[in-house]
This record gives sequence, structure tokens and C-alpha cells, in this order.
Amino acid sequence: MKTQQHIVALVAGLIFGLGLGYSQMIDPERVIGFLDLAGAWDPTLAFVMGGAVAVTVVTFRWVLKRPHPLFNGKFYLPTRQDIDQPLILGAVLFGIGWGIGGYCPGPAITSLVLGQWNPALFVVAMIVGSLTARWWTARQNRPSPAAPDPRG
Repeated sequence: MKTQQHIVALVAGLIFGLGLGYSQMIDPERVIGFLDLAGAWDPTLAFVMGGAVAVTVVTFRWVLKRPHPLFNGKFYLPTRQDIDQPLILGAVLFGIGWGIGGYCPGPAITSLVLGQWNPALFVVAMIVGSLTARWWTARQNRPSPAAPDPRG
């Protein structure tokens, strides 16, 4: 079963990478052009996202009617629907990084094939940022040591 899941992951990643490359979404100038609403706005990213959402809306309705995925015993779907401070702060930080660099994770990793330094540096920094967030979250969730008894 795991081998089949790995093959599905490889095929999905291949299709994803081909789609990003063919649609030119690995070009940070296109992404920054999309984010530049007040300047020379480039709507191409909206068409790529719209196409992805349309395919997902259609296929998820069909897929989720099945009792379970083809190569797993159950679906793993998100259950949380709340909007909390970590979600908002994470979205803001993601947006800042996206706007500055012109990359988000998928296109950044796909751009590594171009053999340029910027995507490689971005991916390394993205990993460091993710590890830092993981460390920070674990640190915040750790129980604080018991306060010393003031009576001695």
C-alpha cells in the first residue's frame, strides 16, 4: 500500500511541477506582477489558480463520494475551521515573503531546476523559517516550570 502511495505522490508531484513550469508560474516576475495591483498588474496567476480551483471543485465532489481513497483506508481532511492568531500571523508572514521574493513553496522548489541562486537561497531560507516556526511553536506549547514557592 505504501509503495502505491509513493507512486501517486511522485505522479502528482510530476504533474504539479509540469503545470507550474508550463504556466510560467516559476517566474517570480509573473508572481510579483500579479501582486502589483496598483501597477502593471499581470492576471495570469489568477487564471492558473482559477483553473486549479475549478478542477479541485469538480474532482473533490467525485472523489469524496468514495468510502476511502484508492490507496489508503480513510481520508485525512482538515477538521479545524477556526481563525486564530497563528493562522493570521502566518498568513501575513507568508504574504510578505511571497511579495518580496515572488515565490511560494511549490514554484520555489520547481524553480531549482533553473540552476539559479535566488530560488535555491529562497528554499534554504524557507526551510530555516519553517524550522524556526516549529521550534517557536514547540517552545510556546511547553509547560512552564513550576514557580518557586515564595515561602521557601
